[in-house]
Amino acid sequence: MTRLIRIFALGLLGMAASVASAQTAARQVGAVLDDWHQAASVADEARYFGHFAPNGIFMGTDATERWTVTQFREWAKPQFQRKSAWSFQPRDRHVEFSGDGKTAWFDEMLDTPNLGLCRGSGVLVSLGRKWKIAQYNLSVPIPNALVSGIVKQIAAR
Repeated sequence: MTRLIRIFALGLLGMAASVASAQTAARQVGAVLDDWHQAASVADEARYFGHFAPNGIFMGTDATERWTVTQFREWAKPQFQRKSAWSFQPRDRHVEFSGDGKTAWFDEMLDTPNLGLCRGSGVLVSLGRKWKIAQYNLSVPIPNALVSGIVKQIAAR
């Protein structure tokens, strides 16, 4: 009986450690995303682009906006020469992890002064004990009641 209690206790400790590890990783991913958004809000170009993985991709709201980090940095350069490149205030963030804990994916709602409510989603990878953004997708969520009209407007272009 004592042996069963020890096995049970070790199992509980293992599960608790696993949950704590996942929470820590989620906080780390959240901290990267928060710092990334904050870097844009103060036009800190080096800090902002330093959060990307070398082969990172940024997808903007326009269908033509699929950029490598180099392409995105070139496009964004004028924005980072101002006091603030852009300002995204994240909320309602959800983070999930691969089984090996080396890949994270997330979605978050964003309050923005120029686009209104947006959604960011993407993938981070663990590289050398640091989380880096491998892909970020910025979208403008359209209420279902408006989709038909928007689709017609896009088709008419």
